[in-house]
Amino acid sequence: MDNNKSIITGMISVVLVTAVITFALSFVLFNNFDILGGNNNISFDKKEVSKESVQKFGKIKSILKGGYYEKVDEDKLLEGAISGMADSLKDPYTVYFTKEQMSSFSERTEGEYVGIGMNVIMDNSGILTIVEAFEGSPAQKAGLTKDDKIVKVDGKDVTSIKDENLIIKMIKGKENTTVKVTIYRPSQGKTKDLDIVRKKIKVANIKWEMLDDNIGYIKIMMFDNDAYNYFNKGLTELLNKGMKGLIIDLRDDPGGDYDQVVKIADRLLPEGLIVYTEDKNKVRDEKRSDKRELGCPLAILVNGNSASACEVLSGAVKDHKKGELIGTKTFGKGLVQQVYGFDDGSGLKVTVARYFTPAGICIQGIGIQPDIKVDVLSKYKDYPVSYIPREEDVQFKKAVDYIKDKIR
Repeated sequence: MDNNKSIITGMISVVLVTAVITFALSFVLFNNFDILGGNNNISFDKKEVSKESVQKFGKIKSILKGGYYEKVDEDKLLEGAISGMADSLKDPYTVYFTKEQMSSFSERTEGEYVGIGMNVIMDNSGILTIVEAFEGSPAQKAGLTKDDKIVKVDGKDVTSIKDENLIIKMIKGKENTTVKVTIYRPSQGKTKDLDIVRKKIKVANIKWEMLDDNIGYIKIMMFDNDAYNYFNKGLTELLNKGMKGLIIDLRDDPGGDYDQVVKIADRLLPEGLIVYTEDKNKVRDEKRSDKRELGCPLAILVNGNSASACEVLSGAVKDHKKGELIGTKTFGKGLVQQVYGFDDGSGLKVTVARYFTPAGICIQGIGIQPDIKVDVLSKYKDYPVSYIPREEDVQFKKAVDYIKDKIR
């Protein structure tokens, strides 16, 4: 009986101590007191947050730490709370990145990573399929080519993995290490094992070529941190070769760097407004072009995956009547994000403003309608544009015909 009384007394003591600590922490946090010397404290503005919410925060932390059936890592709890703050805004573009996620995000925006260098998609049967091996890449040197299907990575069957990012993560790794890739080549009806050494890959997000009739073609896959330099290099080469008209292909381009697309627009447009942003306080920031402009007919190819920076360029070209948009309606992302990096490698991408085309239109959730609507052939509607053979790319053909009519 005395034992039972001791146990009960002990339990009551634990509950009372937990309650006192929770109340004390809540009081301190709520009133912006610092009991940790300014190093590890978390504070809330009592004008913005109710005392009940702060107390609940402390209680839940105590319950999880004391009652969860496994040992709780408080750092992970805090990491989850931080992520939850960003998620609570219900904005898909405001995101907290862990160290690993931030590294992946930086790879995309900087256009550089360690791997074997190829574009891939999941085919209709859910097998990772090569769209293109980058020129000069380890993948190309190993003999990988369009339509090869990746069935194993380092001997592990990946045909049942339906998340392409998981397979891509297996292929990537440290520089100068080897990955064994097993591919199935439909044209030969057999599999092949290839040992490929991973290298640092600089993604060529902008490509250009001269088509027949001196029509220039520039494909922008993404507006990374070097977009303007590559674009200007390509445009200069095409102009020096006697380009008479230009097609810019923005299809399947998710966007990217705001400053880079502004520079590209400035190179194309006459003097005037390119785009402007407004923050929550209605503070307006304008970007304007100088007098230099492109002196030949222009067509912009767009589709439902042309987003963000693509729409800045497309909207400016459309409003200035500088060229024709050809394809299908754009994605409709009229928001601007700012990225913050932290000392531990994590980061935060936060929406800070809306942007408006020169005509004062915010295309968020609306998109931009093309001047000439052209759908892809139905058999390619579920594939990226890069998978469509040029001879069957009706949107591309329409852009070529448009430029031809203009230069005759």
